[in-house]
Amino acid sequence: MRPEAPTVLVAMSGGVDSSVAAGLLLEQGFRVVGVTLLMRPQQSHQAVTWCCASGAVESAQAACHALGIRHEVLDYTDAFAASVLQPAWREYRAGRTPNPCVHCNVHVKFAALYQHLQPANARYLATGHYAEVVHGDAPRLCRAAFAPKDQTYFLFGLNRDVLNATLFPLARLSKDDVRALAQKWDLPTAQRPDSQDACFVDADGHFSEALRHWFDDAPIPGPICDPSGRVLGEHRGIHRYTVGQRKGLGVATGQRAYVSRIDAHTHTITLTIDETDLRSAALLTDDAHWISGSAPSFPLACQAQIRYRSAPVDAVVTAQGHGLHVAFSHAQKAITPGQAVVFYRDDCVLGGAWISRALP
Repeated sequence: MRPEAPTVLVAMSGGVDSSVAAGLLLEQGFRVVGVTLLMRPQQSHQAVTWCCASGAVESAQAACHALGIRHEVLDYTDAFAASVLQPAWREYRAGRTPNPCVHCNVHVKFAALYQHLQPANARYLATGHYAEVVHGDAPRLCRAAFAPKDQTYFLFGLNRDVLNATLFPLARLSKDDVRALAQKWDLPTAQRPDSQDACFVDADGHFSEALRHWFDDAPIPGPICDPSGRVLGEHRGIHRYTVGQRKGLGVATGQRAYVSRIDAHTHTITLTIDETDLRSAALLTDDAHWISGSAPSFPLACQAQIRYRSAPVDAVVTAQGHGLHVAFSHAQKAITPGQAVVFYRDDCVLGGAWISRALP
């Protein structure tokens, strides 16, 4: 008797990537179930516009129908608020710039699918991320073949058990390849636009201000100063600013200016007109997460990436207190507290950590 094909739970966001991921798994002989995580509360603040959630369930249902697979919806609105939105707002209030996508992947999306494997009698979970996983006793998370869409930066927090249960069908495809397959299969998601960086925004397109509205928190004004401490104006909340920002500063300096420092204790924003003030040779982090499950031997020579769109840079990592010290081969611009620094070797993720502050 022929053994039954293993079942895969595919995270269906309603976009083209997850739809094609499901289609590829069907072609490979898996039994596929589409799963959409409901993360948008039924009652939403009038000042908040949701992006990735708009029509997601309906679009995912249509894609599953076109593929001939079952579609399920799991309610994770409470988990999303507790594990993503609340921590993000705390970070903004502390003068840091959060990366909610990392928290959402680790604590909501992959966690939800992994927890649902046994009840669904499924062996694997899959997503439409551009990344590659190599299964084994020491699983590896590696960059996608199509570098412009590689998303491993957002996945550094996944543990070995989750990685060994994960499939990334788009690992070796480009975005054009994906859209071509969607058109070939006549999927309703073929022309759906790519998801936005933020899950929801306010009327002006700001994620941080949308969070403030969401939690009904009053903005705390404070001074905008130059490096000497001279007051240039007043802001409407430090959550509106990030290190390196040069637009929407709230004051006119007559020259191109950048946010160089955010002081959450005094609610002060410091601007500089000297780009060298933004450059740092090293940084400190909070606790780190390692794909292997344990810290490597230090000092660690690797490549470090300080934001999603930044190129990785040669670095040396050492332990310092409860966190890490990361020294770069050359100075980096606008190292941002609250963002992740992710460590790579041979295009595979070693781990990552949250940036606490930049060093000269």
